[in-house]
Amino acid sequence: MQRSLTMAAHTERHKSSCITGAFVYYHYYVWGSVLSAKSVAVRLLSRREHSAFEIRDKLLQRDFEEDEIEQVIEELQRGGWLSDERFAEAYVRMRQQKGFGPIRIAIELNERGVNESIVDACLHAGDENWRQTLLKQYRKKYRDREVEDYNDKAKRIRFMQYRGFSLDMIYKEITFNNK
Repeated sequence: MQRSLTMAAHTERHKSSCITGAFVYYHYYVWGSVLSAKSVAVRLLSRREHSAFEIRDKLLQRDFEEDEIEQVIEELQRGGWLSDERFAEAYVRMRQQKGFGPIRIAIELNERGVNESIVDACLHAGDENWRQTLLKQYRKKYRDREVEDYNDKAKRIRFMQYRGFSLDMIYKEITFNNK
């Protein structure tokens, strides 16, 4: 009986620490063992690709020291576990499948700390696919409806720009009825 009471007290303490925002308890302790920065990073990478910037940021949030974080990142990069190129390729593929264009994806990758040369290489690798993505997204949103007036045309252009397509690409691929 006391064991179940102890487990209940443990669970309550765990729940209250999560409610107050003290994430430390959950991430550092798994059944009483302390996790290292490397094991936390490997757990993060086992779920999905991350950039080095994201791993650094997440480890800093968990109060690991800067020196330890840099060591872990270098070790993971040497071992092939952490790669900004692989992250960028996966991210571009994922966002393109969701209908986003190259401009928006480039901004998002820069926010995630990926080098601009890597971003450019990944975005230009599938140049032919951007046209298909733009047309697919346009048809999904507007189907075969005609452009009603100038305001409707402007609204459609703004939407496609918001999705991350350049004005040149929009005018080149989509024909508006001169309204």
